[in-house]
Order: sequence, then structure tokens, then C-alpha cells
Amino acid sequence: MIHSSAFWIEHFKQNLKKQRVNWALDPQITAEEKEAILYSLKAWQLGETSDGAHLKAAVRKYAKKRGEKDYPAAVDLFIKEEQKHGNNLGYYIDRIGEERASHDLGDTLFRKIRYFNTSMELWTITVIIVESAAQIFYQALHDATYCPLLKSICKDIIIDEAHHIKFQNERLYRIFADKGFYGRAFSVGWYGLLFFGTIHAIWIGHHKAFKAGGVSKSDFMKKMYYKFFNSLKFCHADQLKREAQAQVVTA
Repeated sequence: MIHSSAFWIEHFKQNLKKQRVNWALDPQITAEEKEAILYSLKAWQLGETSDGAHLKAAVRKYAKKRGEKDYPAAVDLFIKEEQKHGNNLGYYIDRIGEERASHDLGDTLFRKIRYFNTSMELWTITVIIVESAAQIFYQALHDATYCPLLKSICKDIIIDEAHHIKFQNERLYRIFADKGFYGRAFSVGWYGLLFFGTIHAIWIGHHKAFKAGGVSKSDFMKKMYYKFFNSLKFCHADQLKREAQAQVVTA
């Protein structure tokens, strides 16, 4: 089912009211656990703090062209939810007596690439890939420690990310629906290259934390392929449905 932007606005508004993290808990993380995950924890926290200015500019340009007046508001709330993740992770870093990262090479490169991107399609597929990786990362982070507070923070993010991927998949579906055969074929090829480069960069940068949570390189790649394939399958849903109906008619 493809939801309207008005639906997503209401969803994000209601979801932002939910308090799934019990801040009354004290952090309980060992030195060994901290050593395994701290770098990645800080890097992902930094990545969750973006103000989304360039994404918002691309969204408003796209929405104006398509006449979708509610879409920018939905994206604003999506960004606000991502910032909530950053705030929660940042507060946890504070609570364990560590300093938040002010810069990270991977985050810096990703931000620079985004600054030059005005394509809604490229924004959408990139967010889908990164959000899919985030689901796996935060599950690994959850499993890498016995700290109840960190586990609750990770669970909250994992729940949110599932809706974020659905939100972005629906947008990619709409973008795909406007393309012809050659446009779709070119896009799928480009998505594949972006997917391949991104997942390897994420693994290289954060393999230590993934492994601490029991996720091997093979596991990570398989899970990412599955998520990526499902997103592409979702985008082709209308075409697959039409082909199935045509087969029924001609049978």
C-alpha cells in the first residue's frame, strides 16, 4: 500500500511522542564492550545530527514540480526523528563519560557528496541504503553489550528505521512510476553501483562494531542484499502487477 504524505505527517507526529527509552537506567557498559563499539557509536551519532538543509532544499524543489504540498512537511518530521536518534545517542555518550565526535572521515565524505546532490531520486536511494545498513548496525550494537540503556536506545532506533525505509520505498516507487523502460534500467544499474560502494565503505569503517554484535562480513552483505532487493522489488510492484494481469487476460 502506498500512503499519502498526510498519512506520514500524522505517523511521524505520533511516533515522536512515544518514549521508548528509560533514561532512569544507569549505563552499564564494560571497558571491553566500550572499546569494541565506541568509535562507531560516536561516528553514527554524528551522522544522525545533520540538519538536513540540503535534503530539504531538494525536497522542496521536487515537491513544487510535482505539486505535492504535504511532502516537505513529512520529510521535515522524518529528519526530526533522525535528530532524535542523534540526541539520544549523544546523551548516552555523555552519560558514559566520553566526548562526542566533532568530525569523522566517513561522515565528512558523505556530507560533501550530499552538498552537490539536488536529485530527489539519488537522495531517496541513498537514504534507503544507509537506513537499511543502520538497521543492521543498531541491532549489532544492541547485541554487542549487556547495557539495558543502550539496548533500549537501539530498539527505539530500529523500530523507527523500519518506518523510515517504508517511507523512502514509497517515494522511490513514485519516482520509478514516472520512468520508462530505459530510464528504469539505467537507474537500477546506477543504484547497484551506489549500493556496492556504500556497503563496502560502511563495513570497512565499522566492521569492529558489527563483529562485536555477532555480524560477520558475509552476514552483513547478505542482509544488505536482501533489503536492497526488496526495495527494488517494491519499486517494480506496479509493473509486476500489470504483467501478471496481462498474463491472466491472455491465458
